[in-house]
Amino acid sequence: MTEKKDQKNVLGEKLESCSSDPITGWFRDGCCNTDENDRGLHTVCAKVTTKFLEWSKNAGNDLITPHPEFDFPGLKDGDSWCVCAATFAQSIEAGTACKIFLKKTNYKTLEIVPLEKLKQYAIDLS
Repeated sequence: MTEKKDQKNVLGEKLESCSSDPITGWFRDGCCNTDENDRGLHTVCAKVTTKFLEWSKNAGNDLITPHPEFDFPGLKDGDSWCVCAATFAQSIEAGTACKIFLKKTNYKTLEIVPLEKLKQYAIDLS
């Protein structure tokens, strides 16, 4: 089992918080931490756009509609959210990928999307 506190980002550094408003993450701790129970690999800290959200909804993953029963407010353009690595990879192929934060994206993402590909969408590269 991977300890939450010890997880790294795709750059090999300490994983930074993605969003506390709305509160995101597999553990709803604000970080894109993961463990073996996270089959969706919610590890990419994305700054979602309307284009990405509409594409995701049409692809069967509605991140727009609020679900208070799951403490989910629904996302809007500009929100940061830990999205599934495979979903992000599919959005790249579909031409709807949004920008991401590498320092807030879990290293486990690299099992699905190579770092060079992620860097093309990075907001936080200097």
